[in-house]
Amino acid sequence: MKISMAERMEAFGESVFAELSRMKKAKISAGEDVIDLSIGSPDLPPPLFIREAIAEGALDSTQYGYSLAGTESFCNAVSSYYQNNHGVYIDPKEQCSLLMGSQDGLVHLPLALCSTGDYILMPDPGYTAYAAGAALAGAKIYSMPLMKEKQFLPDFSEIPEEIRKKARMMILNFPGNPVPGLANEAFFREAIEFAKKYEIVILHDFAYSELYFEEKPVSFLAVEGAFETGIEMNSLSKSFNMAGCRIAYAAGNEDIIRMISDLKSHLDYGVFHPIQTAAARALEDQSGFLAESREVYRKRRDALVESLREAGWDVDSPKGSMFLWAEIPNGTSSREFSIRMLEEAGVAVTPGSAFGAAGEGFVRIALVQPEGRLRQAARKISSSGILKKKSTA
Repeated sequence: MKISMAERMEAFGESVFAELSRMKKAKISAGEDVIDLSIGSPDLPPPLFIREAIAEGALDSTQYGYSLAGTESFCNAVSSYYQNNHGVYIDPKEQCSLLMGSQDGLVHLPLALCSTGDYILMPDPGYTAYAAGAALAGAKIYSMPLMKEKQFLPDFSEIPEEIRKKARMMILNFPGNPVPGLANEAFFREAIEFAKKYEIVILHDFAYSELYFEEKPVSFLAVEGAFETGIEMNSLSKSFNMAGCRIAYAAGNEDIIRMISDLKSHLDYGVFHPIQTAAARALEDQSGFLAESREVYRKRRDALVESLREAGWDVDSPKGSMFLWAEIPNGTSSREFSIRMLEEAGVAVTPGSAFGAAGEGFVRIALVQPEGRLRQAARKISSSGILKKKSTA
């Protein structure tokens, strides 16, 4: 019997991520040294107090039941975190929803909001989960190009009127992945005004809120009118190195939060109680861990930017997130450049085209190795001569 996938699965296909992953594994199996800067997952452990909270909770036999919604302590911690960090009050009972990682919310919100044929406005380049959510919901995508000459901010004036009227959702992401740009309050005010006019729900992906090096990123919810128009999703994966714990939250408009909670009641049974307890302690933490973590990433950023510039690659220094968004210097396509980088230099990066058509001409480089390895990566890139080689296509 031949078993075929549903048509909706055809939207995913085989990504360049899978292709590069196979190449990495083959080189490592052959005993070659590969410096992997392609995956945006922290290489650092969670702080000890988080691990201790999970361990203590795991020994408590009463903690193994379903968690159909976020615990009171977790939602209260989210509320306190927003009040302390952004001056915003979140009603922990009505304006907060537990997520199994932010990808859970990013992919599933379109199912709750969008009907077949509705448009979702999303950044290009953008995190791949955005397009996955649209595909599963049967929604159409309108790409908002993030261009260097426009500070990597979407230009709402370029969106055709007929698309605006059919749009149901708009996704924003600052600091971003793969583009580590920041948005100011004026930009969010413009987005809110646009959304109100066309009755578009805003989803702001704020997963990198604590990874910044200069000015603190603006929370969408801190801008007047935000609660009328949308929500913000945030994760503990990057800020607290809890990627494998799969815990995040959505906060904002009560109606949207209710939709998310209703949908998730049919999809899963929540997050392990001890993980919620640990996450609550993380959000309430005053130990200085976040500042220390930012300093680690700042040093990594500076080490890699300095080393790549010395190698002749004039990369921009990001103001936030855990990535460099580096323009390819020799006219090679991003896919070819990434493959050659791996084959000839032993350094894995991600082609910008994997995140959308507007990502062509760039690669994403993740700051997920110690400073010494990042400097070594720059030396390997320099000695390979790849920066001077033209396309072979």
